[in-house]
Amino acid sequence: MQSYIIHFIRHGSIDETLSGKYIGTTDAALSDKGKTMLRKLNSEYFYPQPKVVFTSPLKRCTQTCKILFPELKPLVIDALSECNFGEWEGKTADELKSNPDFEKWLAGDNSVKPPRGESNADFVRRICNMFDSIIEGLMKTGTTEAAIVTHGGVIMTLLAVYGLPQAKPFEWAMENGCGYSIRITPLLWQRDKVCEVFSKLPYDRSDD
Repeated sequence: MQSYIIHFIRHGSIDETLSGKYIGTTDAALSDKGKTMLRKLNSEYFYPQPKVVFTSPLKRCTQTCKILFPELKPLVIDALSECNFGEWEGKTADELKSNPDFEKWLAGDNSVKPPRGESNADFVRRICNMFDSIIEGLMKTGTTEAAIVTHGGVIMTLLAVYGLPQAKPFEWAMENGCGYSIRITPLLWQRDKVCEVFSKLPYDRSDD
């Protein structure tokens, strides 16, 4: 039976002054350093070149697509955006540590959400529904390989929900410009909604 390959890629880095802050819906562009690092990774390593690329609408992702997939027009999906941190957007964990709701949210309490933001449960529901739709579309069209350029939080959460081997979200952490390749077997997906994580990205050129 035909399997389907998806390459998850985290966007390049943004301005260093934003380091440590919760940056979700803020439409920050890639920093010059981030662009340079992506080009360096692209020249020294190998990124698969599927015919279909999906991306978050935020600039840091669409700009990453232009560097890594210059010949393709990515399909922009709003639901691939990072979590909406609401009033916690742009603040650091240190600035929020005295907030009891933040502590509960950080601990994974699904009933808590940032003011004017998105709860953990809402975030997981949104991105899982989106991912299910992407898989359904690939299977319907017979598209056997695709890339998804999105945010670290999105990738870590999806792999924690669907990935084998099973691991917690933080165990799937990755650097900017890096990610994972997964394999989806229709029978296993339809039965258990799981996928095999078989490689980190980008690949060594010797493996190309």
